[in-house]
Amino acid sequence: MLQTQTITVTVGAGPLTIDEVVAVARHGARVELDPAALDGVAASRAIVEALADDAEPHYGISTGFGALATTFIPGDRRAQLQASLVRSHAAGSGPEVEEEVVRALMLLRLSTLMTGRTGARPQTVETYAALLNAGITPVVHEYGSLGCSGDLAPLAHCALAAMGEGSVRVGGELRDAGDALAEAGIPPVVLAEKEGLALINGTDGMLGMLALAIHDLHGLLTDADIAAAMSVEALLGTDAVFADDLQRLRPQAGQAVSAANLRAMLAGSPIVASHKGPECTRVQDAYSLRCSPQVHGAARDTLAHAELVAGRELASAVDNPVLTLDGRVESNGNFHGAPVGYVLDFLAIAVADVASMSERRTDRFLDPARNQGLPPFLAHEVGVDSGLMIAQYTAAGIVSELKRLAAPASVDSIPSSAMQEDHVSMGWAAARKLRRALDGLARVIAIEAMTAARAADLRAPLRPGPRTGAVIAALRTVVPGAGPDRHLSPEIEAAHALVASGALRAAAALPLS
Repeated sequence: MLQTQTITVTVGAGPLTIDEVVAVARHGARVELDPAALDGVAASRAIVEALADDAEPHYGISTGFGALATTFIPGDRRAQLQASLVRSHAAGSGPEVEEEVVRALMLLRLSTLMTGRTGARPQTVETYAALLNAGITPVVHEYGSLGCSGDLAPLAHCALAAMGEGSVRVGGELRDAGDALAEAGIPPVVLAEKEGLALINGTDGMLGMLALAIHDLHGLLTDADIAAAMSVEALLGTDAVFADDLQRLRPQAGQAVSAANLRAMLAGSPIVASHKGPECTRVQDAYSLRCSPQVHGAARDTLAHAELVAGRELASAVDNPVLTLDGRVESNGNFHGAPVGYVLDFLAIAVADVASMSERRTDRFLDPARNQGLPPFLAHEVGVDSGLMIAQYTAAGIVSELKRLAAPASVDSIPSSAMQEDHVSMGWAAARKLRRALDGLARVIAIEAMTAARAADLRAPLRPGPRTGAVIAALRTVVPGAGPDRHLSPEIEAAHALVASGALRAAAALPLS
């Protein structure tokens, strides 16, 4: 994780932006707490403490949880109850999830705590901010969340670390949480009434992964436009189908953006100009070329819908029970992850389709019956080497997996908690598979870009356009154009790194994204 000391994100009672989530989760931005919002946290805590002294039971304050919601807990046992809740719910299993995911979910839980709707104490809120600023990242595991009643196990592992228990990572090193907190001068939290629930009842894990995915997919869809334009150019396709007046006949917003990107990428291309006019016998390009704005644009529109849902969720205070603005403490179902789970699955469908179209363009380059005069597999020496044959295999294998990952997690549900929690969202699982899908899309786009760059080289003495040429030049810094005895795996990895870093987008310098 890059520590970006110059960036500060202020957490208050209002929503964070996706960019702020990315800044803290991925780039180590410092967190500051808004003093006015912290005063609101203290005011809501006073309500909880008054209810804790009430002889009448109040859920989550003086009772047990879930199926044990009717069990009254005496005052002298409530601190133990809160700690026991966290310890018992920190039951994750499997590999550790990524540091940026854990930081995102901690930041989003902190954001909900700062709304003043959870009843947590100011010192507990401050501890979460301190952990983020100290770079102390709790160990959270792959399995344990059903996406309902919050991302329970992942959030519980974070709460456990705030208590000075469990394991954390500091600078990548696995540490005991108590030792790490002591070294950073952070007192462990001793949880009071309601706080155990307040720390684990949220959609923060799946929402954090959605925010990161939205950020990444914005870039990847532009990369898909860039790679498609390179393919249209090097396959001697036409740019006429991307004309603005044709796109306006179907006024889909995302399609217009993608078509504009394609026009910008292909503007001034000598290769495109070389086959314009009456001597060109091509009537129509294949769908994977001609319809790329329609598919990439539909993915953009899906992304816009996901952003709308994410924005609403970022503005939410998810907890159960929750403190209302007029001081009531009410049970609710806002922790159910369905809204987030659905769009996570929707994005996985779009990702699979964009990747599938990209792989089809790659495949066209390698077939002499369809590649407009290029050598089989774009080989350096036909018959002696296999060219980019197996790079396409790699793309095809990834696309096949992306289709499996597009099967929605949110259509599944499995009952838990003695049938009290009898319908769950599986939003965490939807988020986990989307992260894998996004990595696959980046690799498929990288393979298309390096294939198209090789094909453009073979069109010499014709030259690519200025934008596609700049992208090819960026690729050439890590991927040679051709040669005997090539090792393709390092080249694919290097091209993928360029896509993931945004280097291809920077080289293209597109006016739209």
